[in-house]
Amino acid sequence: MSTQTKYLLQESQLPKFWYNIQADLPAPLPPVLHPGTLQPIGPDDLAPLFPMSLIEQEVTTEREVEIPEPVREVFRLWRPAPLYRAHRLEKVLGTPAKIFYKYEGVSPAGSHKPNSAIPQAFYNAQAGIKRLTTETGAGQWGSSLAMAGQLFGLDVTIYQVRVSYDQKPYRRALMETYGARCVASPSNETEYGRRVLAENPNHPGSLGIAISEAVEIAAQRDDTKYALGSVLNHVLLHQTIIGLEAMEQMHMADAWPDVLVGCTGGGSNFAGLAFPFIGHGLRGGAKPRIVAVEPAACPSLTRGKYAYDFGDTGHMTPLTKMHTLGSTFTPPGFHAGGLRYHGMAPLVSHVKELGLLDAVAYTQNQCFEAGVTFARAEGIVPAPEANHAVRGAIEEALRCKREGKAETILFNLSGHGHFDMGSYQKYFAGDLTDQSYDEKELAQALSGLPAVPA
Repeated sequence: MSTQTKYLLQESQLPKFWYNIQADLPAPLPPVLHPGTLQPIGPDDLAPLFPMSLIEQEVTTEREVEIPEPVREVFRLWRPAPLYRAHRLEKVLGTPAKIFYKYEGVSPAGSHKPNSAIPQAFYNAQAGIKRLTTETGAGQWGSSLAMAGQLFGLDVTIYQVRVSYDQKPYRRALMETYGARCVASPSNETEYGRRVLAENPNHPGSLGIAISEAVEIAAQRDDTKYALGSVLNHVLLHQTIIGLEAMEQMHMADAWPDVLVGCTGGGSNFAGLAFPFIGHGLRGGAKPRIVAVEPAACPSLTRGKYAYDFGDTGHMTPLTKMHTLGSTFTPPGFHAGGLRYHGMAPLVSHVKELGLLDAVAYTQNQCFEAGVTFARAEGIVPAPEANHAVRGAIEEALRCKREGKAETILFNLSGHGHFDMGSYQKYFAGDLTDQSYDEKELAQALSGLPAVPA
């Protein structure tokens, strides 16, 4: 095993195709349903929100989808992204395990999110769209789409979950620097937002509510479309560039993961790393154990129900089968804002139902503790979301230590925490509390799931 620290691909090695796991799954993904008819939706049902090129990517079962050259040209600003061997973390932990991490914080926006923001902006601009609306939690997706909109000449309006809007003012400033307009959600700009505020003027917001607001605005204008930063098939498709690069870099390191770890909120960065490796295993290659790590305060994979549900709180979206806590569920305002979503990507949920991944949940203090350990060993301060993956990787490394196994662990460090230092300050001051969701609210949200015949 090499003592090399980082593994870099050349720009000429940038992947030319995205990978679609649907081509290799042993059972097809359950269809998306129209909430009125409960029948599978068609392209016309999605046309008010997305350009046809993205709708085609949403439904395709082809194994490879070509990455347009104008998208690859922008990707070259930061891609291929580096793969690191965490020698110092291994030493701190005293583990025989070999730990690697794919670092997505090198993008201009500081996370993996531009991997989908850039192609979504490109396809919308190509279709003659002038404006995009979206939601964001921590602001990683919002800042990424703001940048992408600027590069492709699109106006961008972002509805940011109120609690994150207040917690992360510098993310908001970054969005505005890129030229986007950022609005705290729930807001008075939409009918649904006004309805939420009428019931609770101090509502902390949720990604489900912010999605409803963005969808409402997009559906009202012909020159406006909606862009989503996670959950949907085409978003997960775009993110597979992470895993495709990582596979080549693991070959460079003369290694292959026994365990693969990623944090999960909506599922985009996790799927981006994991799906190419899962597909490789389904086609007869090595099959690493896949571990999805989620917040204990919003545990859709470990506590949610696998059922058809709305993707938003205002019930404006189609029904998708996913692990869900209920579309009306509002998680507490913990600091990993990007993981505060009531549902999990249908594809990630389906893969779990097929027995191809394991899921675990940790509290935010456990994750910040791991993030500090990582930062002091490796020098990179992870985003609160990425701290969940760090925690998962450390737990696997400590298991290897107990069992005396020199397994290879690969995890996705999905973004840096430079805009989240206020959260770290609270952690060091002992003010970061492990908030728990309300069991009664969860039960009520799950009891309200749509009635869909088997």
